[in-house]
Amino acid sequence: MGRPPLALGTSGAIRCYRTDTGYRARALTRDYDGRVRAVERRGMTKTAAEGALKLALRDRARISASGHITADSRVSSLADAWYAGLTDLSPRTTEAYRDRLDKQILPGLGQLRIRELSIGVLDRHLRLITEKHGMATARMCRSVLSGMCTLAARHDALQHNPVRALGPLSSKTRKAPRALTVPQLRHLRAALTYDDRAIARDLPDLVGFLMATGLRIGEACALDWDAVDLEAGSVEVRATAVRVRGRGLVIKATKTDAGARTLVLPGWCVAMLRDRAACINSSESDHGGRPVFPAPLGGWRDPSNTQADLRDAFTTAGLDWVTSHVFRKTVATLMDQAGLSSRAAADQLGHANTSMTTDVYFGRKVAATGAAAVLEGLGT
Repeated sequence: MGRPPLALGTSGAIRCYRTDTGYRARALTRDYDGRVRAVERRGMTKTAAEGALKLALRDRARISASGHITADSRVSSLADAWYAGLTDLSPRTTEAYRDRLDKQILPGLGQLRIRELSIGVLDRHLRLITEKHGMATARMCRSVLSGMCTLAARHDALQHNPVRALGPLSSKTRKAPRALTVPQLRHLRAALTYDDRAIARDLPDLVGFLMATGLRIGEACALDWDAVDLEAGSVEVRATAVRVRGRGLVIKATKTDAGARTLVLPGWCVAMLRDRAACINSSESDHGGRPVFPAPLGGWRDPSNTQADLRDAFTTAGLDWVTSHVFRKTVATLMDQAGLSSRAAADQLGHANTSMTTDVYFGRKVAATGAAAVLEGLGT
């Protein structure tokens, strides 16, 4: 009767042989494809050779039933498997992750084995990225590496996710959010009405709308007339405009449920939209699917091109530090100063969590905090 075969993923007896430089340990192992292969490791002593072989056999046994990700697989293979599983992210996020893989992670780590992804290796790589490309890029790379290592740990190619053991990435102290004051808002609106180039690019009404709503620039560019209710004085935020590599400008639904919202407009903004609607050809009664703020040459407005136009206009107005995102912080700050809740501000901006609104969007370092009036009684 023949010898029974080894069970899948198991190894036979270890045999050691003396060599000119030490010892060679060898064993037969049956991989998950059913084939029997010889595995060997060398060492200065018999014990060292056996120990090295046992570690190699352990790593070979860590294999997934579907993706064939083992501790000896290349990090590049792990990256491909992780990226292929990204099916529920926005196109911009998926594109950003691909860029981080191709430009920072794979050039430095792609040829390593998964078992070589130690805490020290990852820490040095992220610090190098921070020095060369900045903190924002390093943080996104850390997020990508964490997802990859989680996948490897789920397939037993790693014992745990080493990214979770990394210390925080050091950075400069974050500056307090800067918002526009009401006089600055009025100055900017007036300055744009005298800027011929801004008028030719149809920026005054767009900037006014951003001031009135706090919408993201992509959401304002994707607003169509079907989402505007002039009678109720409200707009529905349903979509955002993004440019996707290989596809061009895309109008897609908002990324989260919090992003889809209905906002009530101030009266002056409703009047501005009425004037814009009146300028549309009266024979075209159906405005559905048509942009409220089209590009100068027609069609949907590209957020990136619009940002460049806004920079020129703001610089001409003497407010070169202002970006379209400052209007979101301004709306949140004015709501906070008016005594409205952070939940109301988060709903206005389309944030799922109020912590994002309070930490990042509320203007800080206000001189008149109200503490003086509260503490006045201590002097009597």
